[in-house]
Amino acid sequence: MIEPTVSPATPSGPSSSVLESVAVFCGNCSCGCPELFLDHGADEERRVVLTDDFGQRVQMSLAQLSVLVADVKSGALDRLVA
Repeated sequence: MIEPTVSPATPSGPSSSVLESVAVFCGNCSCGCPELFLDHGADEERRVVLTDDFGQRVQMSLAQLSVLVADVKSGALDRLVA
């Protein structure tokens, strides 16, 4: 994970808001690693932005991210990476 930075909107779509980088997952290459952003200008239900290395993005609320994080911490997704 890297220090948060402020980035312009991701290449996958124009936006009038600025995205705050929260985490980069990998970061050991120049392949365009998956990254988690906060979009402070978006509606609450679309505030969290997760981009992948193929230019796609998923938007969700902080509440949805909280559920996802809790599930990961509880081991609910462990079988996918075992």
